Amino acid sequence: MSLKLSQNSEIGSENTLSSENHLLFVLDEETQNGFPFSEILFNKLKRIGDAFKYLGKTPIQIELPNGALASYVILGKQLNMFQKHDLLRKAVVPLLDEHPESVAICVYGDEAMRAAHACAAYYVTTVNASVLPNRKKENKNKLLKAVHIYGYQTNHDYNDVNARVAGNTLCRSLTLLPPNDLTPLLYRAKLKELANANDWTFEEYDMEALRKMGAGAFVAVAQGSEPQDAAIVHLTYAPKNATKHAALVGKGICFDTGGHNLKPAKYMSGMHEDMNGSAVAVGILLAATQQALPIKIDCWLAIAQNHIGPSAYKQNDVIVALNGMTIEVVHTDAEGRMVLADTLTLTSRQKPDVIMDFAT
Repeated sequence: MSLKLSQNSEIGSENTLSSENHLLFVLDEETQNGFPFSEILFNKLKRIGDAFKYLGKTPIQIELPNGALASYVILGKQLNMFQKHDLLRKAVVPLLDEHPESVAICVYGDEAMRAAHACAAYYVTTVNASVLPNRKKENKNKLLKAVHIYGYQTNHDYNDVNARVAGNTLCRSLTLLPPNDLTPLLYRAKLKELANANDWTFEEYDMEALRKMGAGAFVAVAQGSEPQDAAIVHLTYAPKNATKHAALVGKGICFDTGGHNLKPAKYMSGMHEDMNGSAVAVGILLAATQQALPIKIDCWLAIAQNHIGPSAYKQNDVIVALNGMTIEVVHTDAEGRMVLADTLTLTSRQKPDVIMDFAT
C-alpha cells in the first residue's frame, strides 16, 4: 500500500496535535511527564488502579476533549523486536478499527530510541492497515491514506520498511486465500506473475520432470492428487553487485488432508494454510528485491497437496528420494518433510552460503 508520509522532528504539543483525530504515543520508561494529554492519561490510570509502567504490558486508549482517540504504549528496552511489534499492534489496532484516513505517531526518548520507535511504529501501523483478501463482503470502509510522525525525522522515507511491509502483506495475502483459489496450478501461475513483475528468473519442475530426475519423495506425496499439478518452483533474484548467495526453501502444501492417515475434521480445518512456509519465503524474496539487497537469493518452493485416493502413497511404502536415500513411510501426514527432502537436495546442489527452510 502507498501512504503519504509526513515527518516532524519536533515533539508534538497539545496545540500542534489538535488537528489529529487518531494518535499513537510511543513512550519510553523515562517519559513520565511532559507529553501531550498526560493529565487525562494519569486520571484514567488512577481510576483503573494502575501505575504508569502498566503501559509497558498493556496499551491504554483515551478519548481527548476534542473527540480524538489517543493510544499510549511504553516500549521497554528489555523487549525483543517481536514483543515490541506485538505491543504496538495492540496499541494501534483500536485506532485502525475506526478506519481513519490518517494516524499520527508521536515518539519519545533519546534520538536513537526515537529513531527505532518511529521505524517500528510506522511498520506495525502500515502492516495492520494493509488490505487483505476478503470474500465476505465489499469493503466500504475508508482506507488509511497518511501517517504523520512527530519527534523524529529522517531522509530515507522508510523505503526499507515499506519493502518489509510489502513482503509481510504478500505472505499473509497468499496464506489467507481459500484452497479452491490457491491450488498448486493457481499458485504456480501467481508465482510466475510475481517473477515477471519483479524481474526474477522463473523455473519449475513439474511431476513429469520430477519423476524423470528421481525425486521420489516429492512425487510420492503429490501422486495422490488430481490433477497432477504439483511442482517445485525455483525463483531467483540475482543483482549484479551480489557478494553472497542465500537460498530460501518453503513448504507449499496447498491443502493437507493427512493422506491415508486422514486427519479428523477438527485438525483438517485450516490446512489450506499449510503452504505458509512457501509464502514466508516469497515474502522475504520480495522484501529483499525491493530493498535491492546485494545478495543473490534462490527461492525453492515445494508446491503440492496431500490427498487420499487410490494413487496416494500409504504406510509401509518404501520411497527412493532424489539423493538416493530410501524412506519407509510410517505416517502419511509426514508429507512436509517428504516434499522438502527433494527440494532441499536440489537447493544444496547450488552450494549457497546459507539455506533457510520455512515450514508450518
